[in-house]
Amino acid sequence: MAAPSDLAFDPWDPAFVADPYPAYAELREQGRVRYFEPTDQWLVAHHADVSALLRDRRLGRTYLHRFSHEEFGRTPPPPEHEPFHTLNDHGMLDLEPPDHTRIRRLVSKAFTPRTVERLRPYVRTLADELVAGLVEAGGGDLLRDVAEPLPVAVIAEMLGIPESDRAPLRPWSADICGMYELNPSEEAAAKAVRASAEFSDYLRDLIAERRKNPGDDLISGLIAAHDEGDRLTEQEMISTCVLLLNAGHEATVNSTVNGWWALFRNPDQLAALRADHSLVPTAVEELMRYDTPLQLFERWVLDEIEIDGRVIPRGAEIAMLFGSANHDPAVFADPSRLDLTRRDNPHISFSAGIHYCIGAPLARIELAASMTALLERAPTLRPAAEPVRKPNFVIRGLEGLAVELG
Repeated sequence: MAAPSDLAFDPWDPAFVADPYPAYAELREQGRVRYFEPTDQWLVAHHADVSALLRDRRLGRTYLHRFSHEEFGRTPPPPEHEPFHTLNDHGMLDLEPPDHTRIRRLVSKAFTPRTVERLRPYVRTLADELVAGLVEAGGGDLLRDVAEPLPVAVIAEMLGIPESDRAPLRPWSADICGMYELNPSEEAAAKAVRASAEFSDYLRDLIAERRKNPGDDLISGLIAAHDEGDRLTEQEMISTCVLLLNAGHEATVNSTVNGWWALFRNPDQLAALRADHSLVPTAVEELMRYDTPLQLFERWVLDEIEIDGRVIPRGAEIAMLFGSANHDPAVFADPSRLDLTRRDNPHISFSAGIHYCIGAPLARIELAASMTALLERAPTLRPAAEPVRKPNFVIRGLEGLAVELG
């Protein structure tokens, strides 16, 4: 599958995946919206348009609250993919009001500023322990040894998943997220279906156990809220837990390794950060902007819209290019330059509108904690090998990041 010959945007080209930002610049110069036949989507690349469309209620993450597949002109997913779609379609990320509003209201109780702030010492202690292990070993894989275990442990702790049960969480998540790539292969779909079924079965058993023996965790809280009249079906509970785990660590993991690889390739910025740790908060924001962990976010057109004189009909799908929006020179001065002191930084890496990332404050705490621990405990950290970038386009990350102490 290839891009139209006049279009540099080609999500299946390894060279594009390695560095999509020059192609985004070309795309922005060609106009505000462009139809992309290989995925049957309308590409939107400018920050102002992406930001506005994320808040536009004529678009939706789903259409099934208003139309059947047939009414919307879409083919239903194959029956063999049903476990994935059942899981995915009942999570608040893929719901619209009023279901989205109801579920988000319940989950937001676990992510109030006070609740998240109470997690800060735990997150910092865990980050220190993970980095201490990396230092003691003289190096290792930053992804495997620090970036992955930190957010997975935090969200698993919030959900109340026992430590002994956590090993499959990351593999399940990775397989499920494979379905979010553009035109996923049948092999990727089969993995996502299997992971969806296994993860759902595990959570169904865990929910049953929490009904008998509630604890001080989010799953117990959701059960209690249901019993008190805030209705949440068991499937919504399962889908919510999977979403919180997947969304609660995918962006953090990839932001960590993308960010450190960017720092290693910009030694002046890394030196400035090492000299002044007070830059950590702006560094976290800038690194999420500079190499965005979620490159593309999709919306269905529920009611006809017009962009730059082009009428986008109901039933169409819009692909909002977060990575491009975060490099738009109309918003960011010298966007291709990494600037850890950048203050005016309205990046949209956490999305916007009603689907703005509910865990953004926690993600910021995790990213700052691991960065601070690495700066303090591993001040001579350096790459030990050129990393291999994952072949995925939508969720942007590295296969690993080998590091050593200089």
